[in-house]
Amino acid sequence: TGVTTGQRVVTVQQGPLYRVRGSHVTLWCKVSGYQGPAEQNFQWSIYLPSAPEREVQIVSTVDPSFPYAIYTQRVRSRGIFVERLQGDAVLLHITELQERDAGQYECHTPNTDERYFGSYSAKTNLTVIPDTLSASMAPQALSHMEGDVVELTCEVSKSTAQHTHLSVGWYLLQGAGEHRAKEILTLSRDFILKPGPSYEQRFLEGDVQLNKVGNTTYKLIIRGVKQSDQGQLYCEAAEWIEDPDETWKDISCNQTQRTWLEVLSRGRDLSVDIAAAEPSLSEGDTLQLSCVVGAPKSSNFKVTWLLNDMEVARVDPYGVLIWEEEYKERAKLGQLQAFKPSNTVYVLTISEVGLEDKGMYQCSVSEMKTPGDLHSIQTVVSSGIQVDVKPIESRMRLSMSTSTPRVTAGDALILHCEVQGATGPVSLRWWHVPPQQPGRRVPVATMERDGALSLGSAYRDARARGSLRVHKESSGTFTLVIPSTLDEEDGGQYGCEATQWARGRNWTGKGEAAVTVSSMGLGLHATLRSRIATVTYGQSFELFCQVDASYALEEVPLSVRWLFQPSPPTGPLHQLVQVLPNGTVVWGTTQPHFQGKAQLAKTDTSFRLHIHSALPANEGTYQCEVKVWRRNVLPLGQPAASTSSNAVGIKVVLPESKLQVETKDSSVEIASGNAAIECRVVFAQNNSQFAVTWYLLPPLADTKPLQIVRADYSSILEYGSEFSSPAQKSRFLSQRVSSNIFQLQILSANLGDRGSYYCVVEEWLWLVDGWYKLGEGTSGRTMLKFKLTERELQMDKTNHSISAREGEEATLPCRLQGALLPGSHLSATWFQVKSSGHGSALLALRHDGTVEYPEERLAARLFLRRPSAGDFSLTLSSVERGDAGAYYCQLQEWQQQSEGKDWAVQALACSGYTQLTTIPPESTVFSRICSSPPLLNFILYLPLVLVLLLALAVFCWYCKFRK
Repeated sequence: TGVTTGQRVVTVQQGPLYRVRGSHVTLWCKVSGYQGPAEQNFQWSIYLPSAPEREVQIVSTVDPSFPYAIYTQRVRSRGIFVERLQGDAVLLHITELQERDAGQYECHTPNTDERYFGSYSAKTNLTVIPDTLSASMAPQALSHMEGDVVELTCEVSKSTAQHTHLSVGWYLLQGAGEHRAKEILTLSRDFILKPGPSYEQRFLEGDVQLNKVGNTTYKLIIRGVKQSDQGQLYCEAAEWIEDPDETWKDISCNQTQRTWLEVLSRGRDLSVDIAAAEPSLSEGDTLQLSCVVGAPKSSNFKVTWLLNDMEVARVDPYGVLIWEEEYKERAKLGQLQAFKPSNTVYVLTISEVGLEDKGMYQCSVSEMKTPGDLHSIQTVVSSGIQVDVKPIESRMRLSMSTSTPRVTAGDALILHCEVQGATGPVSLRWWHVPPQQPGRRVPVATMERDGALSLGSAYRDARARGSLRVHKESSGTFTLVIPSTLDEEDGGQYGCEATQWARGRNWTGKGEAAVTVSSMGLGLHATLRSRIATVTYGQSFELFCQVDASYALEEVPLSVRWLFQPSPPTGPLHQLVQVLPNGTVVWGTTQPHFQGKAQLAKTDTSFRLHIHSALPANEGTYQCEVKVWRRNVLPLGQPAASTSSNAVGIKVVLPESKLQVETKDSSVEIASGNAAIECRVVFAQNNSQFAVTWYLLPPLADTKPLQIVRADYSSILEYGSEFSSPAQKSRFLSQRVSSNIFQLQILSANLGDRGSYYCVVEEWLWLVDGWYKLGEGTSGRTMLKFKLTERELQMDKTNHSISAREGEEATLPCRLQGALLPGSHLSATWFQVKSSGHGSALLALRHDGTVEYPEERLAARLFLRRPSAGDFSLTLSSVERGDAGAYYCQLQEWQQQSEGKDWAVQALACSGYTQLTTIPPESTVFSRICSSPPLLNFILYLPLVLVLLLALAVFCWYCKFRK
């Protein structure tokens, strides 16, 4: 083990570094001052510009599972690997740099020390720039005699934004391609000319020169060309950049096509040589053959091109070109060319070679004495050159990946289709297999060879998923971006298919990547809470709506809607206010009083509703409703998901009522005339108002209290159903005689008004926006009695039961028995006992002879016939079904106290009860009973009627007993 002292220090190659896309890049990293094994481990990560805080793991010397999915394939195929220089130093290799490799690289060394002390990682920045270096030279075949001057030009240019230098060199390749090229002359990045070892002496003598002509042209000049100069010449340009550590790095290199140079010896007989610019070709390449004739003293030649000993074309001494029949069509299409660039050089060019073009090529040269001779002086056939044409075998490899394997609806999908080894233009097609339809492929997008993009029908509406786009990140990587996913159905398998086209043939590669899209409704939940559920009038309160989801909500468009239902409920919940994702506030119209009292706030994923100075109108049930929209899509359209919170009830407690009402029972006794019933408020708040309701409890047992009249806090009167006739309204009046005393005035009280009276007092208070009831109290009961005279009139108190057919008349008996005092007058009042037990006056004959009809509706049907002085029987004409019931009369004896004095009651008495039964107008009672359910019901309820008659008899006995 290598143990050092001090603290650990990790050092990485100093940045920023600029490297060309497609180049082989290395980054070094070393560690010192460590403890533990001499062989330290290294881990490389990157922080991409699109997410500078997120670490993306690339490769590790110890953990094969360290790389993230986006780098796994490249690490496995050694497109990215780590070379160990020594135990504590490594090189990171990226064999083919891509645009997405730009970022901040971090080299980390896992701890092997006894304690953490020092630095364990270091970072450097790498920027990927386009390769703008260009080097070109037209391929050609040259033939020169020894001693000639050879000139070649090379065009070199660059457009890199950074400051870089160029180096340009010329090289000679002799023999087979595997031989190392000889350096002829190079202009270095420091603008220094450096000859190769074989050309150093000739450079010093000035026979080999390299001149820069203009901005981009470099010219090589070789004077006194030699046999050793024969071969393939090419130009190589390199681009250099100075790194921050002041070292120069070649970031790009480019070679030109090759030029064949043949050097002929002077003074020899006719010779013929054949050469190919490139004898090993693939389908679709261009073949160029050169036939060089060594006969400087003659120019009359006939040249014939042969393929596998079969003639292809010939050129006569006049320069006329003749193609064999099978080659004429291709020659017309421009695929075959034969020409003579000089007297001794003949060239055959075949573009887009096919498998039929491979074989042994030769050129046959015949020397003619004169151009028109038919016979040649001599004919020389060149040696053969084997041309091999390989069929195009697609080396295309396709891999598909995604940088967004798990997203939430609304997030973007980014799909990478990496095509490697393609030698021609490619077309691409993307498709989607939804998770619920595994056998169905939905077209997403297609990019043709010319770059034209077309979208599948489901992806054309930009309002749904945004505007899809495809861009080419590097020479072989195509990225498809779907700006916004809809829902879970956008998950599943995505596929990419690339097709390479060449010579009418195509090759296809496919790849797939899985994507999971989570619903925006997944885990979406809203919780409503309040610190207090009961507030007092004027106190403020707050409601908190907490939103949670299985995904980050911070960047998701959200809206919140506050709902309210008053107490008691009046229907469904009403919208108080809604806050839209853009911050717009929309107030509801059903509860306008909230707008000036409510304050809205939002913190992270919590919404707050603050109500100032609570009023009773704020009491009720509250709820919040939250909606979420998908990201990256404008306009927002319909929400992707929504959720409603639990309901929270808020109770607003009004000020405590201080109301106290006198509850002591009392009685009021009168002989006749008016009666006053008193209701006293013992204590209440100073600014309170009162509503008073008067009730009568009739003397009969098992009767319910009857509402007489209610006077609200605005003194508006409302009479009960039993007291709603004009006659009753005129007799029963509610009055406030002082600040705390209310009276019920009963005018012209009669025996039908007997019973217990009490009041219910409600305390009302004005609170900002309206009147509110604080409480109520019930008074004690006041018994209304009538003083009985010392003498009772003698009357027939027998109870009667009579029947009358509807439409006919009925007479109800009321007869005085016995004598009256001298000078006396009688008054008579007829009553009908209602189902409530309250006796209602029908007709009153005053002692002065006047007749009153309290029930005006019956006035036309009521008659006092009085066949004798003591007979006060009542005749009811045109009997109706509603006239059925119990009736009785009251007689009073009046005497004038003295001349000019008032009349006073001397004696009184009540008759017995007469039960009137009405009979339908049919011919027989029996048939009416059988056909009429109401009459059958009457018979069924007859026992109850008899009970009522018995109760009335008891009441009359009670009156007699009191006397």
